[in-house]
Amino acid sequence: MWLYLAVLVGLYLLRWWYLERQRVPNLTEKYVLITGCDSGFGNLLARQLDARGLRVLAACLTESGAAQLRAAASSRLQTLVLDVTSSQSIAAATAWVKGQVGDRGLWGLVNNAGIALPTAPNEWLRKEDFVRVLNVNLVGLVEVTLSFLPLVRRAGGRVVNVASILGRLAFYGGGYCPSKYGVEAFSDSLRRELRPFGVHVAIVEPGYFRTGMADERNVEALDQVWEQAPAGVRESYGQHYFESFRRTFKESLETHCNSNLSLVTNCMEHALTAVHPRTRYSAGWDARLHYIPLSYLPTALADWLLAPDLPRPAQAP
Repeated sequence: MWLYLAVLVGLYLLRWWYLERQRVPNLTEKYVLITGCDSGFGNLLARQLDARGLRVLAACLTESGAAQLRAAASSRLQTLVLDVTSSQSIAAATAWVKGQVGDRGLWGLVNNAGIALPTAPNEWLRKEDFVRVLNVNLVGLVEVTLSFLPLVRRAGGRVVNVASILGRLAFYGGGYCPSKYGVEAFSDSLRRELRPFGVHVAIVEPGYFRTGMADERNVEALDQVWEQAPAGVRESYGQHYFESFRRTFKESLETHCNSNLSLVTNCMEHALTAVHPRTRYSAGWDARLHYIPLSYLPTALADWLLAPDLPRPAQAP
């Protein structure tokens, strides 16, 4: 019996390996638009796909970022400046991309642009702090997707949305976690709607990686948030609580962030180039072995395991 079971498992794994390795033909004729290419995942993915021969349209927030990327890539790669929070900028980018791809349509749309700051306990923040992050990570992603969907449908292509493990487990306050929960929900509904058109929607859920969203600026932004918090809020939590939270937050950024960004971009590439792409990609061992399993635990147990080792707030009963 065990022999038969081992054979079945072996055949299943062999079939999975075979399907995973199949690639879409004629990749050199396919156009892929990537947002947020100034740095981080977007910048690396643009260069990675360019090296594979795809026709990359790299959207950067700044002209300087676009110029640096062009200098590091082949002549095939083209750049454009795109602010995903501006409807005018999105409309102009859509018209430009339409002129580039013509009747072939857009094979891939990678919604990678995102920001994280500020992150802090919710009560320390203002409404504007939430809105700023949501406008980029969620509202901007939705508008970009809706604008380019006709081109993606024409090609029967792919939409790849960058979510996060923080779209499953919210570790801290601010707009980042709600925005990634929203990306998960939008992607799920979009996937079901576009399936009849032959368009595949994939979600990439990275763990902690060292990008522009995970560096010393996070700590500096936390300091500013604390200074701007209402006096009553600071009194309720106390300076000792803030200093402990700040130290824990900084240590997490310094010790838990993975610097191998290709673990994420390889997932994105597979979602764009595989004949049988996955629906979800968990990038990083922390995501696969720790955070994703935690998301399936009973809420009370997950809360206990994720609770940071902090002192009680000054005015907590």
